Amino acid sequence: MKSNRREFLRKAGAAAVSLSLFPTIVKASALGREGHVPPSDKINMILIGSGSMGRGNLNQFLNFDEVRVVAVCDIDDNQASAAKKMIDDKYDNTDCRVYKDFRDILEKEKTDTAILALPDHWHALISCAVANKKIDIYGEKPLARYLAESRAIVDAVNRNNIVWQTGSQQRSATNFHHACELVLNGRIGKVDYVEVGLPNGGHYIGNPPEQTVPDGADWDMWLGPAPEVPFRGVLHWNWRWIMDYSGGQLTDWAGHHIDIANWGLGLDRTGPVTVEGTGRPNNDGLYDVPVEYDFTCVYSNGLKMRVANQSKLQHGMGTLWKGSDGWIHVTRGGLSASDDNILKEKIGPNEISLYKSTGHQRNFIDCVKSRQETVAPAEAGHRSISVANLGEIAMKTGQKLHWDPQSEKFTDNNIYATRLLKMPYRAPWIFPE
Repeated sequence: MKSNRREFLRKAGAAAVSLSLFPTIVKASALGREGHVPPSDKINMILIGSGSMGRGNLNQFLNFDEVRVVAVCDIDDNQASAAKKMIDDKYDNTDCRVYKDFRDILEKEKTDTAILALPDHWHALISCAVANKKIDIYGEKPLARYLAESRAIVDAVNRNNIVWQTGSQQRSATNFHHACELVLNGRIGKVDYVEVGLPNGGHYIGNPPEQTVPDGADWDMWLGPAPEVPFRGVLHWNWRWIMDYSGGQLTDWAGHHIDIANWGLGLDRTGPVTVEGTGRPNNDGLYDVPVEYDFTCVYSNGLKMRVANQSKLQHGMGTLWKGSDGWIHVTRGGLSASDDNILKEKIGPNEISLYKSTGHQRNFIDCVKSRQETVAPAEAGHRSISVANLGEIAMKTGQKLHWDPQSEKFTDNNIYATRLLKMPYRAPWIFPE
């Protein structure tokens, strides 16, 4: 697909709808969207980060006739080869091209879309680089490792007028959608308290010695902007338990259950005004993320949101809204309420109706063609992970934080907390602008 057609679609979308203003909450009676004529050409796609999530998303996109995956990129030759085989097998050829450096794939490939599935510490740099190429992005959650990084991604998405879908796929699941609509439409009365249960920690590895980097992997490139350290056996998946690359289960799942809490409360474009809480880090070697965490956010309207690892909460995993007339709890595979009749309620034509997506990857492709905002746009992804980021900072400082969710600054001139909004990048990498 030629880059000039991408530009045409992008400009057409700008004329039709503002990505920063298109509502995620609309009246049901206004949901009759006009059909769109899909482009006659294939939608070209690249994959950057071909590990488990990358190949999982790839498998979904390969099912769409209008999509053509043309190239993959990974610092590990073995991961890239596995993704290339999936693509070549699907198309019955060997045309898929392979890259090791994301800068090369962005320079050499003419593509319309990209799947990004990377360690969290790489999200901001690569997401902004792709967005600056005017390429639409399906990017995995959390939006970024640090709050200032995820804001940089939102700014890049808006500045370049691209379509972004955060991989918070629960928004495309029926039970989460129904739960949020019930809450928004007052079925449990006025909500003034929410509990968000995320997985327990407890991953241990001790202090493994320095090891030889596996053949075909570029360790220095994997580290990227993170501090230079010797390779000690952690390359794929388990980077989640090391603070330099992730915040553990807290940040890994914030883009799921905190995201749903926000969606059901209309908080996709704001954040708390105070945050305080405690956490217990893992002090047993290489893995150092919190294994326990418990913090409470207060919003400008007085709403309280408690976020904790599941064993601390009566309902465990998921999102629990408590209102003046009852409660609703939703998690994967489950939906319950203080009264079963609440769950049987239907949303009327003049009530609030949430954006309806029946498939997360499908929704992204549809929006690439229509230029409408996705069900999980960048701003919503930023607001969900920022709650976890602020909770992490509160736990590190041991202080009650006072926050302005519009300027995204601490209002009490907390210098230490401000420093934790982003971390220094290792040269030669530079924080994305």
